[in-house]
Amino acid sequence: MKIIAVIPARYEASRFPGKLMQILGEKTVITTTYQNVVETGLFDEVFVATDSEIILEEITKNGGKAVMTGQHETGSDRIAEAVQNIDCDIVINVQGDEPFLKLEPLKQLIEVFKQDDQQEISLASLKIKLSEKEEIENPNNVKVITDNNGFALYFSRSAIPFHREISYDVSYFKHIGVYAFRKEALLQFSKLEMKSLEISEKIECIRYLEYGMKIKMIETNFVGVGIDTPEDLEKARKLI
Repeated sequence: MKIIAVIPARYEASRFPGKLMQILGEKTVITTTYQNVVETGLFDEVFVATDSEIILEEITKNGGKAVMTGQHETGSDRIAEAVQNIDCDIVINVQGDEPFLKLEPLKQLIEVFKQDDQQEISLASLKIKLSEKEEIENPNNVKVITDNNGFALYFSRSAIPFHREISYDVSYFKHIGVYAFRKEALLQFSKLEMKSLEISEKIECIRYLEYGMKIKMIETNFVGVGIDTPEDLEKARKLI
């Protein structure tokens, strides 16, 4: 299998415009993310997909690969445009604002497809257990519930499952937005109309579920620093 990594990178992020060009240590956030993904050695090719000339120039001047795309509602749509003419089997989507993603979770995602002899899995993604009530109820944390085989049943910004019986022992999991796609599933996704659940939750992977595709969730203990706010950036700077 030919496996590539694509980092979708919008400049005008709604909550923190220009965050990918903020300085983290001695480099920008997006350059740090790109170089860390390359250094894993897992991919035949790594590049940034962006609608910003500023980000394009930032990556290329630092020796990286980047392509321009049009305006898109979701990162998956952006990646689909970027890879449509690239010969590959599996596409790993690494968020541009997750600069500290580790090697092991990426290896786990790739292994899902190596073991999928029936090719029934459209995409794979990561989840991590939540324990703090504040984190569980935070709408910025997308929660996921799965079946007994680890396939996603639903994603929500609400706390799912609803804890009706206070004494009942139930686990809550946060969805970490790192995806591994079959290329054909990704291209199919980009042609599908956005439906009501995705629009309501503003969670793009719901589109796959609404159209009957299978998402394999892998539990991880990886705790990254997703940079969504200026406060997140300060946390990330302390890790440098």
